[in-house]
Amino acid sequence: VKESLDLCLACKGCKGDCPVNVDMATYKAEFLSHYYQGRLRPRTAYTMGLIYWWAGLASKAPWLVNFATQAPVLKKLARRMGGIAPQREIPAFAPYTFKEWFRQRGPRNQAKPKVMLWPDTFNNHFHPQTAQAAVEVLEAAGFQVIIPQKSLCCGRPLYDWGMLNHAKHLLQEILTTLANEIEVGVPVVGLEPSCTSVFKDELTNMLPNNQNARRLKNQTYTLAEFLTKKAPDFQLPTLKSKAVVHGHCHHKAVLHMHPEEAVLKDMELDYTLLDSGCCGMAGAFGFEEGEHYDVSIKAGERVLLPAVRQAEKATLIVADGFSCREQIKQGTDREALHLAEVLKLALEAKKDSKATGEGEDFPERKLSLKGKGRGKVKSLLSKLGPGFLLNGTLTLLIKTGLLAGLARKGTQNED
Repeated sequence: VKESLDLCLACKGCKGDCPVNVDMATYKAEFLSHYYQGRLRPRTAYTMGLIYWWAGLASKAPWLVNFATQAPVLKKLARRMGGIAPQREIPAFAPYTFKEWFRQRGPRNQAKPKVMLWPDTFNNHFHPQTAQAAVEVLEAAGFQVIIPQKSLCCGRPLYDWGMLNHAKHLLQEILTTLANEIEVGVPVVGLEPSCTSVFKDELTNMLPNNQNARRLKNQTYTLAEFLTKKAPDFQLPTLKSKAVVHGHCHHKAVLHMHPEEAVLKDMELDYTLLDSGCCGMAGAFGFEEGEHYDVSIKAGERVLLPAVRQAEKATLIVADGFSCREQIKQGTDREALHLAEVLKLALEAKKDSKATGEGEDFPERKLSLKGKGRGKVKSLLSKLGPGFLLNGTLTLLIKTGLLAGLARKGTQNED
């Protein structure tokens, strides 16, 4: 059974496409939770499955972690230690987190209705500009944006390795921490489709008798769904551009793409929604060495990657999922934008036609974090010297190895 499930992408495509809605992703997670009882999981379960905790550590010194994972020699070692395919690049951490930016920015629209923006691990630590764009869009729509004060995670990466006890604990922590907001009906907007789908699917599957779990499920929205249902009077900005749109698997299977299409149409975008199936990255699946990487590339090359390569350079590439965006970035010369970023471009175009990349090649570069914070890093590197870098990197790698060992012991008896 394990061998037959090994190449399952856990994309939930079967849940949406199968006439009887068989959910192989859930079956796989449940099977693995029992299979690994008393056994060590694969190395990638601890390096990528525990990304929420690693990202929290990395946020203390993202430039040092990036040095260890991006420097020519060290990145090979980092890939080998992490079980990552040598053909893959390890995503770099942003120089700051979205939550840091949000707290420094201060509250806005305090007299307006509240909406909670969910700061998932990926948009918080890797793509904070996406969450920043969402804040600006929601505020333009007439809402006060709030975020959880405590660090929280839906546990999505844990399901891929059957770490269901850990995932359930994280969900219970969310319900306890956000009990007041949930009970008064504050809507929650999720940006990462795989995380948003946890609130719409796994949450009530794992906690079927919890009333707040049912409430959170019913008051969780994607950005497009929230705008169409809760801000019907908000006049969406238009953007005269072409777009190639790829829907995340969980988005299509659990959340559905109709609201996204409605928003894109109202924006007057000339868009094509690809019938691309899974991008192939499928969370951590496509990062893993061996057959997983090969299957990942074949899945991406079926429709998505050729379509992105064939698109005009001024065409927007739109994909909301972190893994989808990584597959596009690592398989083409383009970077995909989240719908929130496309809306931000449109808002800027409405204010000043010269402020955006409308009609320009590679419009995504207008919103990229590339290069931001590098001056500070270079200054620090020159002051600290190579000795500090070497010692710091070795310390980081040693700690990573020790923590991974502790994680293995802590999850041997999972379930």
